[in-house]
Amino acid sequence: MDDPNRLWTELRDFLQGIPSSLPAPPKAILLVSGHWETEGFALTAGAHPPLIYDYYNFPPHTYELRFDAPGAPSLATRAASLLKDAGLKASTDPERGLDHGVFIPLKVAWPEANVPIVEMSVDASLDAELHLAAGKALAPLRDEGVLIIGSGMSFHNMQAYRDPGAMNPSKRFDTWLDQATEAAAPTRDYSLAEWVDAPMARYAHPREEHLIPLMVAAGASEAPGKRIFKGDVLGTIISGFRFD
Repeated sequence: MDDPNRLWTELRDFLQGIPSSLPAPPKAILLVSGHWETEGFALTAGAHPPLIYDYYNFPPHTYELRFDAPGAPSLATRAASLLKDAGLKASTDPERGLDHGVFIPLKVAWPEANVPIVEMSVDASLDAELHLAAGKALAPLRDEGVLIIGSGMSFHNMQAYRDPGAMNPSKRFDTWLDQATEAAAPTRDYSLAEWVDAPMARYAHPREEHLIPLMVAAGASEAPGKRIFKGDVLGTIISGFRFD
């Protein structure tokens, strides 16, 4: 959308810079979206996944956006097998499309829509430790050229946006999240699993579906995280992290 007040210009610029920041172009992307919850993990397995316009009260043209990236059925099957081998419940869904947690950020980052995409759900339990384990199970995909992305928001309290009193609490949670994510893997995983004990945790995430994708991305790497984005969105601080 147009951004005359520059509310999300920083975020757009960050997303546009992701491809050039990578050591090599990804062969495919596996993206975990906070907008799809299932019993166990599910993965899109269609060759040409449609789009799901799961947002409301936006300008009409936003319901005509296109992002015709190919699917990757073989990747979906491979990922499901890795999850099952780790004792986790997983399935593939050949009919499911890509929700806006997938096609909106990826349309900014890869406007050519030329990288095969698989979307993965979060488990309806929203259990942080379970999602860290899922990341560990999926880690071999990294060596196969697959980019694993967790799509959500590091702060997601719809009632707090544009509230002048929200900045300080969002900063407190963001400071904790940065420290936790950038710790060595064992400490990092313990801290993230216990995220609800962080300062202002439930203020930042009254419900944690937008935080949980981060756990999968973190679990897929033994390296400490690195904050690669920090910005003000609607009067709150949000951050993005990378795990090399």
